[in-house]
Amino acid sequence: MDAVIEVKDLVKEYIIVKKESGLRGSIKSLLFPKKTKFNGVNGISFSISPGEIVGYIGPNGAGKSTTIKMLTGILHPTAGSIKVCGISPQADRKAVVRKLGVVFGQRTQLYWDLRLGESFELLRRIYQIDQVSYEENLAVLTDVLKLHDFMNTPVRQLSLGQRMRGDIAASMLHSPSVLFLDEPTIGLDADAKHAIRNFIKEINRTRGVTVILTTHDLDDVEQLCSRIIVVNNGKIVEDGPIGSIIHKLTPHRMLVVELQEPCQDLTTPHATVIKQEGLKIWYQFEKESISASELIAALSQKLPIQDISVKEPNVEDAIREVYKTTATV
Repeated sequence: MDAVIEVKDLVKEYIIVKKESGLRGSIKSLLFPKKTKFNGVNGISFSISPGEIVGYIGPNGAGKSTTIKMLTGILHPTAGSIKVCGISPQADRKAVVRKLGVVFGQRTQLYWDLRLGESFELLRRIYQIDQVSYEENLAVLTDVLKLHDFMNTPVRQLSLGQRMRGDIAASMLHSPSVLFLDEPTIGLDADAKHAIRNFIKEINRTRGVTVILTTHDLDDVEQLCSRIIVVNNGKIVEDGPIGSIIHKLTPHRMLVVELQEPCQDLTTPHATVIKQEGLKIWYQFEKESISASELIAALSQKLPIQDISVKEPNVEDAIREVYKTTATV
């Protein structure tokens, strides 16, 4: 199956002018600027297949937004190549934009002084969507995103959650095959997050829309994405299915034991006591050294156990390990 997005050896170089303090320094910097080069994106390569939901994540300044801006044609790369639906965003941005839906959580494409429905109608004309397709799409989007109650409300009067749902609907009016979502649930309450996540799943399932999600909300990643690409310092540091990345990056498991009565000796050569609260003890063990069942059997021989549970690592644990590792590089 051909990739819907193909990125090869992508580089984006910035020139930074170092400014000196004080009036003398400002004049000196103006006349004799000291310039240094900085790679916001440094040799990134990846491909995304049709219908994938991919989390593109990393710490602030890692190169996420720069990559997305190049994929959408807003920025031009210093080196490397990009193909979106077989088209270069830099060579033919208009053709690419017709195949993309883009939502930036901190910005809106809606028109502040217009009613939400009027904003949609204006976008219909901008994208030259035929009336039948527009009405069909709008009916589906209104139903799934629950837009009925505020369709006639001016955009400036919408709550953050309502505006975000309106923005996502606006990005899908022209039936794009690829959807870029940058922090789509930032600042939203639980109900709004639930509605947006359900919508993303629905358009992916029913329309096969490819979704690239950048977010700091790892609940979004865990609930929506089958694959994650982790970037840091302008480079890809991990790329693969969520399950395999969690397995690779989190070698430890946690066993939580609740005792029937206090015990003096809680130690075991197979695990480390991480925390104790009254009769509850947290043991950390390496999954490659001993299985949970073996550790439970060993502890049962020396401790009066009341209850026991195993805490599996999640995507947050894995990403924390990525950031910890790359911070020292």
